[in-house]
This record gives sequence, C-alpha cells and structure tokens, in this order.
Amino acid sequence: MNESAGLRFRRLHRPQVITDELPEQRRKGSSTYSGKIFRVTLLSLGVLLLLPLLVIILILESPIKPEVFTLKEPPMMKGCWEPNLKLREAQRLFEDQLVGPESIANIGDVLFSGTADGKIVKLVGRRIHMVTRLGKLPCGSREDEPNCGRPLGIRVGPNGTLFVADAYLGLFEVNPTTGEATRLVNGGQVVAGRKLSFINDVAVTQDGKKVYFTDSSSRWQRRDYMHLIMEATPDGRVLEYNTETKELTVVMEDMRFPNGIQLLPDEESVLVAETTMARIRRVHVAGLNKGGMDTFVDNLPGFPDNIRPSSTGGYWVAMSAVRPNPGFSMLDFLSQRPWIKKFIFKLFSQDILMKFVPRYSLVAELHDGGVCTRSFHDPNGLVAAYISEVHEHDGNLYLGSFRSPYIAKLDLSKV
Repeated sequence: MNESAGLRFRRLHRPQVITDELPEQRRKGSSTYSGKIFRVTLLSLGVLLLLPLLVIILILESPIKPEVFTLKEPPMMKGCWEPNLKLREAQRLFEDQLVGPESIANIGDVLFSGTADGKIVKLVGRRIHMVTRLGKLPCGSREDEPNCGRPLGIRVGPNGTLFVADAYLGLFEVNPTTGEATRLVNGGQVVAGRKLSFINDVAVTQDGKKVYFTDSSSRWQRRDYMHLIMEATPDGRVLEYNTETKELTVVMEDMRFPNGIQLLPDEESVLVAETTMARIRRVHVAGLNKGGMDTFVDNLPGFPDNIRPSSTGGYWVAMSAVRPNPGFSMLDFLSQRPWIKKFIFKLFSQDILMKFVPRYSLVAELHDGGVCTRSFHDPNGLVAAYISEVHEHDGNLYLGSFRSPYIAKLDLSKV
C-alpha cells in the first residue's frame, strides 16, 4: 500500500465521535421558544383579565369620602398599660343565647341589656326574659336592622325606668316590668339641619329631667360603622333632651365618631368617647363653661367605646381595638392615606374588613386628669372579644359586646 492510498484509507475510516450536541441544541432552542410563547400567552391572559378589573376599580366610586387627620404616636404599652392576661379570668355568661349585648344596666341583681335582634332583655339568674321589642320583625340581617332596631346604650333612670338609645328608632323610656316603651326622640329626624342617623349612647341626670345622648354620624348608620371609622369625618354630635319641656337641642357638634357618654358627678359636663381620635372629651352642658369642650384624656392606646363609673370614683373605658406600641396600628397608618381607604372600600365589604381587625380587648380604669390606674387585657380576645362596655356591680365587671354572643363576667377580687 502506498502512502497516498494509506492516507485515503485513514480518512475514510477515521473514527467519528458521535455526540448529542446538535439534538440538544435543537431541543433547547425548541424548549426556549415554547417557554417564551407560554410566558407571553400567560402574561397576555393576565393583562386581559386584570385590565377590566383595574378599569372597574378606577371607574367605581368609593362609598366613603375620607379626610386626612392626624393621630399622635400611640403611647408605649408599659406602666399602667402593660399587657397582661387578666381579662382571661372572666367567665362567659349566657353564651350563644344572646348576641351583641352592647350595654348593660342593673336594678338590684337583675341585669338588663339590648341585643342585636332588637330586644331589651333582663337576665335573672340563668334565665333570659324579653322585656320588650322596640322595632318590628324580621330581624337578623343587615337589611332588616333599621326596622328591627338596634338597642345600644342603656341606663336606669331615677324612677326605675330604662332609658334606651336605639341606633335607628330613637331614644326610649321603657318600663322594665310591663315592657311599655315610650319614644322620647325619633331616630332619623332632622335636628339643626342634620339627620339623627346613628344614635349611640345615653346618660340621664339624677332627677331625670335631662337626657344626654350621642349621635355618632349624620351620614352613616350603625350597620355601616366601619365606613364611619374609615371616613373619619367630623359629623357627630352630642344632644340634650329635656323630659319636661320635650325640647331637643344640640350641645356639641363636629365630633369624629362620638360614642360612649357619661355624666360627671356635678352634672355640668359629660365625658364623650371620640372613638376615631382615640381620646375622651369633656363637653360642658351646664354652668359657666356651658357650650365649651376640652380634653379629658388624649392619645389612648386603643379606640374607646362606652364609659361607665367605677366604684373607686373613676371611670371604666372599654376598647375593643388597640394601637400597639411597639407594633403596627392599621388605623393610624391609614389616617394620613385616604386614597388607600377609598381603594380598600372598592374591593372589600365591611364584614371582610372586620376580619383584619386584631381581636385585642382592653379595659382601663381612668381617674381625674385621664390618669390610668389599672388595665385588664385579653390579647387575641380569646375569652372576652369585641368589648363595648364595662359595667361594675357588686364587685364584678360585666363586659358588654357589640357582636359577641355572650356577656363576660370578671371577679375583681381575682385580678
């Protein structure tokens, strides 16, 4: 074999290295191309689905018209406000037998309350008796509430009758024995150019001649209380009703969600919980300062509801939501961002929003000057949730609630 023939033989029989390089590249290129098509398609579908939603959100008008307002940085939860578990020593009474016992009063050892189904009830031992129904059936739904009625604040008058503030139907005087109810003030009527839309709490002088009550809003009803909290407009008032002359007058206006009300011993002023502002105001209803207002306590670590006297000369204040420090308060954050509030109410209902409110229950005893002397807590509201009022009787605190299906009872000797 000559050299040239050998060279041709080597070239013809040179071993080939077989690899998958080309097929890999083909598959990779194909996979990359398919992946791009998939991602583009998915993105296009996402845009097509989200675009109408965004357009709807932008077009939809928000049901609220919130204002910018300023809250101070919440106080540190220390000292008197130091978190504890004392409210978990409470026991639940009448669990699942009544719903939303907002406010509580007593005549002797008999307790009285108003419930979410429009009833005024008395609690005797372990039994519940209906005293009267202020509204009409049916009850139980948001739509029924204005006709059914929603009894909130309740007090015992000097003649042993009950004064009841119904959010929709008005102010009533009820005979606790016969159930006879006399309407003193009509809910929904226009007073001084504004409608009584959300009658909330009531206080009565010792002689029964003057009745003071809060109207939390002239725009929102009780069933839309979250709208009121978020909107934070100053359209709430304190009013006075004269039981002798039947005259109804406005004592103070332009308040942000005036809620609980409590007469001071001299009966020349009332304490009013201004819930949205996390403070309690003192409104002068008689005497030299009549018509004036000052602050009893400012910058509370929670949002106050009803105010009731304590046996030590102070006042019990119920707070069903807190402003934790250290921590994060959603309402404080949103107070400066009304556009977020508008957006939220375009997307979510009040019931859904309530699920985002931390169930932290706080009860505090305050004395003159708004000084906190003791507080009881239930983080996460495991035993006592959504507390709206603290009623002290015979060494016990009876805790009302605007939505829980029970009354909680706390023995003060145990805490």
